[in-house]
Order: sequence, then structure tokens, then C-alpha cells
Amino acid sequence: MKSIPLLLMGCGGVGRQLLQHIVSCRSLHANQGVHLRVVGVCDSKSLVVASDVFTRELNDKFLVEVCRVKLNGLSLSKLADFGLAFVDCSASSETTGVLNRVVDLGCCIVLANKKPLTSRLEDYDKLYSYPRRIRHESTVGAGLPVIASLNRILLSGDPVHRIIGSLSGTLGYVMSEVEGGKPLSEVVKTAKSLGFTEPDPRDDLSGMDVARKALILARLLGRRVNLDDIKIESLYPDEMEPDVMSVEEFLATGIKLLDNDVEERVKKASLRGNVLRYVCVIEGSRCEVGIQELPKTSALGRLKGSDNVLEIYSRCYNEQPLVIQGAGAGNDTTAAGVLADILDIQDLFP
Repeated sequence: MKSIPLLLMGCGGVGRQLLQHIVSCRSLHANQGVHLRVVGVCDSKSLVVASDVFTRELNDKFLVEVCRVKLNGLSLSKLADFGLAFVDCSASSETTGVLNRVVDLGCCIVLANKKPLTSRLEDYDKLYSYPRRIRHESTVGAGLPVIASLNRILLSGDPVHRIIGSLSGTLGYVMSEVEGGKPLSEVVKTAKSLGFTEPDPRDDLSGMDVARKALILARLLGRRVNLDDIKIESLYPDEMEPDVMSVEEFLATGIKLLDNDVEERVKKASLRGNVLRYVCVIEGSRCEVGIQELPKTSALGRLKGSDNVLEIYSRCYNEQPLVIQGAGAGNDTTAAGVLADILDIQDLFP
């Protein structure tokens, strides 16, 4: 039985769901010869660590390995290679420093947290200094195989020249609903009641979450860009920012002021046989997120509800792009993507 020790950072919705998945899949993983051993769980205020981490002794096999490493003139840090998987299911930028340090110890990293990958390029380069040891499928499209598919295309030498996608289940739902003539204010309130939005819907409407996902994709394509380089269209003006207007005021009066403009844009697009979608576009030096007019018959134009859709254009997928579509939000789906990533690195553990 192969044992993979895990330390989980972040025990919110995704982190809790991941732990539940690990427990419920014990028999399945045992049949595959794998045991996921959670040695620690931490949040922003506390840490729980398995007692045997402190009390177990170094067995004879390990002591012999210590002697071998030192005889060859190597550092004892070599013994830490692939010894632990750090799983970041938080939403914090504060984990970046920790992840940078554990990279030097040879640990593997699995991320659902987008912020470490969208911080400074120096941090990104550090996290990706050992590509085999990092997995982050759930940072873009929850459990959809976006990163894996893109990496397969790139590693085959097939250059990707364009990516366009709807990568927010919340904004996908909003845009497909206003297409039917519903006011933006009504749609956003409904989405909030259904749990599709953050407690403050402006966290979704700002487009920043989509921008982070676009940045991750752009960097995978080799673009040396930062978050400030991405053009971001917010669905509300500066005078409705959270530090100016409360959530209650925004939902009661502010968002209603946006209804007419969105309705007018929907009508104009419809007259041209198009629909509005909030998308990310990566093409050449262009990297932006915002509302685009798209043909009703396209994969993005047919999008309904909270699904995510991504179109990848390359040499092989030129006339007909590779289309990836499915549920792109939710704690369950995201946690499933994280669990699959953990199992994907099992060959790196002794």
C-alpha cells in the first residue's frame, strides 16, 4: 500500500468537502493500492497535527538512507524529496510564502487557491520550478480538465494561439438569464438566493476572479504577465465599490441603476444574431476579461446556467476548437478536482 502524507491548508467549503471525499473513498483508494494519510489540517487561526508525527521514531531503513546520503556528500534535505503533499484549499494570499519554502524541501503542491499562482512572477516561477510536483486543476474551471488538456496540447508541440472561455459559473448564469429579458438586478438577487454568488455579489461582478483564472492560463502559455496587465471590465462602476456603498444598499438601489444599460446591450446584440457572454480572451499579447458579443450558435453562445465553457484554438484545433464544458463551480466539484490532482502525483511518492 502506497502512503501519501497530506497537510491541508484551508478548511472552508472546499477543504471540508475534500476531507469528506477522502474518507468516503477509502475502499476505492485501497483497491488502487493508495492510502491518503492526512497528517495535519490548518486554517488561519489553528493547526491540528496527528500525534504520531511527533512521537514516531526513525526506522532502521531510514537511518541507513541517512548514512547513504551523507556518504555521497549530499544534504539531508534530499531525504525530504516528495515526502509530503501540501494541499492549499484556502482563499488566502498568505500561503504563498509557505508554499515557496516547501518547494525547496522537495514537497508536492496541490492548489485550489488561485492567489499563489497569480501573485508576482517570481513566486510563480518558484512554485513551477519543479513542474512535476505541482497540480492546480481546480484553480480554473473547478473539476473540469482544463489545465490537463492545455498541458497535453502544449507538451505535444501544438502551439495554442487563442483561448476564449466563460470561466465563472456565477457570471455565466447571470448573462444567460438576462438574455431572456430579465433585469440584471433581479437575476443577481436570484443568483445570490441560490448560493451562486459570494455574500457580496460584487466579488463576482467585478470580474477579478475570472481575471485570476485568465492569468493562470496566460502564464501556462508562457506569457510573462501580471494581474495588472489584464484588462478587466467590471459590471458595476467605481461609485458602487464596497468601500463606497454597502452590500444592502447595492442590492436595494445601486444595481437597479445598471438594468437599462445591460438591457440595451442585450437588445443590440440580439439584432445582430448574437448574445452577450462574460468571457476571458487570450490571443497574442491580448489578455482581457469582460462582456463580448458572440454568435448564438457557438459553444459559448449556447451556454446556459452555471456551466463553464472553454474554447482552445491551436494548430491542430484551428477551424474547430477543442471545447471543454461542464460544471465549473461548487465545493463538491472543486474538491473532486483537488482529490484527482492528489492521486495524479502518487507516482512521486516512494
